[in-house]
Amino acid sequence: MSKEDHPHHSPVKATRLELILLAVGLIVVAACVMLIDPLREAFQHAVKGDTDAVKSDLDRLGVWGVVIVFALAQIHAVVWFPSEILDAAAGFVYGFWPALAMLMIFWTTSALIAYWIGHSAARPLLYKLAGEERFRKAEALIHRGGAVFLLTARLVPIIPFSLLSIVAGAAKVPVWTFTWTTAIGYIPLTAYFVYLGSQIEGFSLTDPIVWIGAIGFVIAVFSVRRVLRQASPESS
Repeated sequence: MSKEDHPHHSPVKATRLELILLAVGLIVVAACVMLIDPLREAFQHAVKGDTDAVKSDLDRLGVWGVVIVFALAQIHAVVWFPSEILDAAAGFVYGFWPALAMLMIFWTTSALIAYWIGHSAARPLLYKLAGEERFRKAEALIHRGGAVFLLTARLVPIIPFSLLSIVAGAAKVPVWTFTWTTAIGYIPLTAYFVYLGSQIEGFSLTDPIVWIGAIGFVIAVFSVRRVLRQASPESS
């Protein structure tokens, strides 16, 4: 693909104001985690992957637990921990439907924060981490795959939630396309782990939803591979 074929090929530099806002935001997040005891404890447990401890934290806090769930989801935009831990813990404490509703709102706002980081400041860093040529290839695949790729990628647990958001922002995916594909595409994965959390006391491998979800994830992995092949320049 030539440079003329891709309108997003020129480097985008973050403005000084955007970098300042990003730095201030990270400082505020770090301060909140350090100074607010319940948030610090829940954050530490989430990073360690201790689902039982996160459940205990949320259950003990009552209504304030919802605030902790929101805060942890937003922190995930910059500090990555298994999002499934928060999904399962919320499902256990609040039940399936309330937990799913709040988490879909919280994860969408978290994705938009990560998208803004990518859109504003992450491109130079991604060049250094992944290499400029590799990033440009990924960018081209995202644009060629379009909404189908974004929807399918949200179904695969092994694709980091925030990383995909940051890359989409850096690739200048239209914000509306990014938002609705995230809000819709992330429902199955979130619902699956919220359900597992809500059923943890009576969990059984004979539950058909457990197997339907597992099979669905395998299908999603192969679907992403197919979309990537179709979006590659060689398939044109």
